[in-house]
Amino acid sequence: MDTLGPRIKELRLEAKLNKAALARRVGVSDVTISYWESGAIRQIGHERLVALAQALNCPLSRLLEETGTRAGPLFLRSRMPLPWQDGRQKGIELPIEMVPGQHWDGDCFLVTPAPGEQFDFLKEGDLVAIAPSDIFRQSGLYLIDDDGTLAIRHVDQTPTGELIFHRENSDEAMPWAPACRLLGKLVAHWRMQSL
Repeated sequence: MDTLGPRIKELRLEAKLNKAALARRVGVSDVTISYWESGAIRQIGHERLVALAQALNCPLSRLLEETGTRAGPLFLRSRMPLPWQDGRQKGIELPIEMVPGQHWDGDCFLVTPAPGEQFDFLKEGDLVAIAPSDIFRQSGLYLIDDDGTLAIRHVDQTPTGELIFHRENSDEAMPWAPACRLLGKLVAHWRMQSL
């Protein structure tokens, strides 16, 4: 992340913000901003990166471009291919404390809804970590292929072992259809907040 510090400074100056103003928007001290820009602090958590991009009014991808970091958000669309399928995208590793209650290991991909796309359980600007998997491991939100359309559903298992899913704001359990398949588990979710 050697180029992240100079990029933060460049974007801050483009946004016509001093360090104190940027610090207030991100929720850190102006000394922290100085440390980020100088490279004295090289590790910035995902939540701070999202807040920083929002405060600088730029996409997270612009903040992270060419930094060598593994955390690049991918656009989720309602049609195939999956955002990570071409193999050039890099995954992220989430610290276990960031995914309480989840039983997951391995890489995840940082994903956000593509402009104009609508998904249950996600709002525009949300960021989610999705662990690719075609196996049900525990109740929760999953990315599924529902007869050719990508969707986010809450997936549960009945006492008899059958999978059922729910749409957002619906108590109606829908049976798992032969045309459905699991594609990934949402293991972390960040929602954009107004500052």
